[in-house]
Amino acid sequence: MSELSSSRGLIKSMLVIGSAQVVNILISIVRMKVLAVLLGPSGVGLLSIYNSLLGMVKQTAGLGMGSSGVREIAYSRGDEATLSRVRRVLFAAHLIQGTLAMIAVWLLRERIAIWLFGDTLRATEVGLIGIAILLGLLAASQTALLQGLRKIGDLGRVTVLGAFVGTLAGLAAVWLQGESGLIWFILVQPLAVVLIALHYTRRLPKPIAARLSLVETWDVWKPMAKLGAAFMLGGLATAATLLLVRGRISQELGLDAAGYFAAAWGITMTYVGFLLGAMGADYYPRLTEVIHDKIAAVRLMNDQAQLGLAIGGPVLLLLIGLAPWVITLLYSSAFEPTVTLLQWQMVGNVFKLASWAMSFSIVAAARGKTFFLMELSFNIVFLSMVFVFLPHVGLEVTAYAFVLGYLVYLTIVYVLARSIHGFRWQALSLGLLGLHTSLGLALLVLALIAPFAAAMASPLLAAATGLFGLRVVLSKVGKHGRLPTRLYGIFARLGWPIQSAV
Repeated sequence: MSELSSSRGLIKSMLVIGSAQVVNILISIVRMKVLAVLLGPSGVGLLSIYNSLLGMVKQTAGLGMGSSGVREIAYSRGDEATLSRVRRVLFAAHLIQGTLAMIAVWLLRERIAIWLFGDTLRATEVGLIGIAILLGLLAASQTALLQGLRKIGDLGRVTVLGAFVGTLAGLAAVWLQGESGLIWFILVQPLAVVLIALHYTRRLPKPIAARLSLVETWDVWKPMAKLGAAFMLGGLATAATLLLVRGRISQELGLDAAGYFAAAWGITMTYVGFLLGAMGADYYPRLTEVIHDKIAAVRLMNDQAQLGLAIGGPVLLLLIGLAPWVITLLYSSAFEPTVTLLQWQMVGNVFKLASWAMSFSIVAAARGKTFFLMELSFNIVFLSMVFVFLPHVGLEVTAYAFVLGYLVYLTIVYVLARSIHGFRWQALSLGLLGLHTSLGLALLVLALIAPFAAAMASPLLAAATGLFGLRVVLSKVGKHGRLPTRLYGIFARLGWPIQSAV
């Protein structure tokens, strides 16, 4: 497969999943805006703590088998017997592991409530989160199947419809019951995804393998769980770090401060998660296929890093300058302390985007222990800085820790990718990284000194870097289709002709 056709495939998948994610972001914006108006910062902070608990336990119970399951399903395509066994075991594992997690959370609900809130007033709500964990794992088994089989369109529809239905039902519960309705908000989200995903997975050919014995099930489950455990531990480290940080903030500075942090983190994860989710749907299995061909793998990693920075970088610059208006629009004027946090996090996200393509090479190579230690690096830096400096610096230390954490993470990922795969930055990759890092830091300084000037400068810089990013994307797409051909002509008339990748 040529570099040009590979780039087209990546971009096509990004467009499909990206379109779904755009709709999902719009739904998320409405959801958080309504919650912020109805419940204020304390309600948003409480929801963030519930979500952190949900994420941490779901990561643990899932054993990372969603990620390893995608890999196994992708490898099994064309071998119906093996694919059928993987499908059966993947669903059964998520069902059993989710049920055990649900029971454990219910039995430990009072202890967990005391740990998170200092009392048992919310013990029942904590216990009910166990149901959401089970539903979330069942949903993960279905979406892993769709991704592994590259049913990208169906995966996009599940994402959009699940978010829409879950948000509608969840907001209705909050509207009727106030803060007490947040637990129903947590429960209906994964339930909607399960039901909608089931509609699409039932259209797939039925598994042809007969029922498996315990020994056969173990033989399929063990390698998936072994590889998945490393992914789980990496994800768990992040979920646990987030939960500890939010708990520390709420105890040290109050629920309002936890809400400010949650608002900034939510915008960061929504936007960056949208971009990485759109890129990863096809990039992960594609990189896995060529991971042992170092030349092809390094070229693909650079290709993906360039796309991520070219497409994502301009929006990061825009958010730095327009953060005060974005926060007011998405939440309310009561969330003013969130502005500075968001601006610093956007700078840190430049390093995150640059490191993401390389970090997936560790996953594709099934280097489980290395992946876990790599993921742990950010969490150690972030958590250590927050716990040590929060009482002295205040909430803004979370922003400084975010930037430093991802700078350290980028350095470690680069060293690992270079050592394992012989990775080298291409000149364009380094140029995009340097461009967005320098502009991001300059805008951040300007925003802290003269917010209005930064608000005026950021759209201009975003437009200029966006134009350059469009040129990068077009060079990878080639004159393939009516719109790219027209855009090639426009750049040529501007005296800035594009040379297609070969």
